[in-house]
Amino acid sequence: MLQGNHITVRYGRFAAVNDLSFRLEEGQWLMLAGPNGAGKSTLIEAIAQGVPYSGSFLWQGRQDIRTLKPAQLARRIGILSQKNTVGYAYTVEEVVGLGRYAYKAGFLSGNDGGGQESVERALQMTGLTDLRRASMLTLSGGETQRVFLAQVFAQDPQVLILDEPVNHLDLKYQQHIFSLIQAWLMQPGRAVLSVVHDLSLARRYGTHAVLMDHGKCVSQGDAGSVLTPDHLRSVYGMDVHAWMRDMLSQWM
Repeated sequence: MLQGNHITVRYGRFAAVNDLSFRLEEGQWLMLAGPNGAGKSTLIEAIAQGVPYSGSFLWQGRQDIRTLKPAQLARRIGILSQKNTVGYAYTVEEVVGLGRYAYKAGFLSGNDGGGQESVERALQMTGLTDLRRASMLTLSGGETQRVFLAQVFAQDPQVLILDEPVNHLDLKYQQHIFSLIQAWLMQPGRAVLSVVHDLSLARRYGTHAVLMDHGKCVSQGDAGSVLTPDHLRSVYGMDVHAWMRDMLSQWM
């Protein structure tokens, strides 16, 4: 559904992403894993057209997404960034409703068939129905992140791209949100790409993975063959597998 070909993002002489290629197929949940500074979030920014890059991202193996208008891109790809802020007293429902802009005839148009239904469904999925009238300025960090996830759900794209989607959420909502994304993915014609630091979540939910270090791809393929003890040791500089087993043993 989405293919990256030789993507490079440079800041002067520094390559934050260095000649990285990947493929995201229908039904896959592709996890971008690696230590801080590996280039994971920068790759997301490039897909969002937020930073200059060389190489190409192809939609369905044919169309360079650079050629798509913003509304066309939004109907195909929904992106949830790690940092989201609101400086005005919009309500939760109003912010979620902004996810429907790509389906309106114009920015000020109210014509969006099925839009309110999509907003209602997104509010219910993320547990925000009771907060729909609340001001965004009164929400906690975790609640704010859930609002922007609901906005992406309301957008109803074919591909979800998520940068640490549960970074600010407590354990209950981490499980809830990942389960919802997994259920969303089961519908035909959908795929997910997400940045994760929690390797347990990557192994639990990811079907495939790209392991990155210093902007380069160390390994990619199905999650089990990528997130191996040897591969993880090479990028993290420690025995991640033993560390995870030791942490788990505290609960035994």
